[in-house]
Amino acid sequence: MKYPLVLSGINRTSGLSVLLLTALFVLNLTSLTAQIPPPPNPPKLVNDYTGTLNQAQVSNLEQKLVNYNDTTSTQIVVVLVEDLANYDVADFAFKIGESWGVGKAGSNNGAVILIKPKTDRSRGKAFIATGYGLEGAIPDALAKRIVDVEMIPSFSQGDYYTGIDNAVNAIIRLASGEYTADQYAQQDLGDAWFIPIIIIILIIFLMKSSQSSNQIGGSKSSSLPFWTALWLASQAGRSHSGSWGNFSGGSRGFGGGG
Repeated sequence: MKYPLVLSGINRTSGLSVLLLTALFVLNLTSLTAQIPPPPNPPKLVNDYTGTLNQAQVSNLEQKLVNYNDTTSTQIVVVLVEDLANYDVADFAFKIGESWGVGKAGSNNGAVILIKPKTDRSRGKAFIATGYGLEGAIPDALAKRIVDVEMIPSFSQGDYYTGIDNAVNAIIRLASGEYTADQYAQQDLGDAWFIPIIIIILIIFLMKSSQSSNQIGGSKSSSLPFWTALWLASQAGRSHSGSWGNFSGGSRGFGGGG
């Protein structure tokens, strides 16, 4: 008589465990989904959920984006959030573009500029997700470059408005055909073109100095200049690597909406 009772207890416990696990899963899923902001009502193109921008800055950006949307039907949405709810920044931006229906349906001509400001405990994140209809004018590599060049330098100084405004202006000019992707990719180089050349000259100088020193002393070649040269080369390669300070960014495409 005891054996069936033990089985009954096990079945009851197992059933309770399944119910608890299911409830936890649903609660976790609901909590995660709830962190994706719902579409603003009434509709807005600048949505700051962090209080980073002041009202004048929000109004200036909103007016610029509304005017551009009215004349071209291309929608650019700016979203600032306090956290990404365990999402990758690309996925978060992608979900906003899809769930909000950014861009004109059928044209997929929307863009989402997503920013998670830096805090004392977490890195800042910046990302541009473009609709498939804009990927010809603003391919992924170029969207990432906009983040790197137009946004992150200002963000690193605590100036979020300037970084966002610069990115908006770059997207508008590219989407309007004011300049091509290739032209934009070249224009931000400025006076920085000579930096890799200086680094190369330093590498050659260090290597030649090392060779001369070894010939005089009769010792074997040291590996130090090699590693120094390697480090300098890596620094040259990082000059446009995609991150500044405590920020990282990139781009991804999504389908359009209403």
